[in-house]
Amino acid sequence: MRRFVPAAIFIAFLLLLALGLAPRSRDLPSSLIGKSAPAFSLPLLDAPQQTLTPADLRGRVWVLNVWASWCGACREEHPILMQLSRTARTPIYGLDYKDGREDASAWLTRHGNPYRSSLFDADGRVGIDYGVYGVPETFVIDRRGVVRHKHVGPLTEEFVRNKLLPMLVALENEPQAARANSETGG
Repeated sequence: MRRFVPAAIFIAFLLLLALGLAPRSRDLPSSLIGKSAPAFSLPLLDAPQQTLTPADLRGRVWVLNVWASWCGACREEHPILMQLSRTARTPIYGLDYKDGREDASAWLTRHGNPYRSSLFDADGRVGIDYGVYGVPETFVIDRRGVVRHKHVGPLTEEFVRNKLLPMLVALENEPQAARANSETGG
């Protein structure tokens, strides 16, 4: 019996460790939810002389997907983003995070480009403003420029089907009166 005690303790330790390291919900709370998307002005990946800001996107629902060519999980979610870009009305914008411009461009050429535009965040400062601590991460921003959702990790077919698409449809179909009331605080 005494020789089983160390083994039982070791197994219990491994179970606790596994539970502690197990992925939690991919829909982590974010201090940005319900607040205006952080302001930025970044060059486009494929047109460095052009910039884009969240103010340019006001009046439409949009998705911001944080990705990088060096990110293995980004490759995992990429086919789902490609499908989403073909089927959803909502535009997807990329935020190329801490990457090389040539590497990122080559990656999109090789795997396909699901983004309306991809923004180039070479030093990761915009990612920091959005609270990004790993890629991929995906944000849903409403017509008023308010962050409505943050998803950490690669998108899955199940998440897109059961949560993301219904959320996007609801935001796209939000009545004009509700938008006006929420903008005026009434």
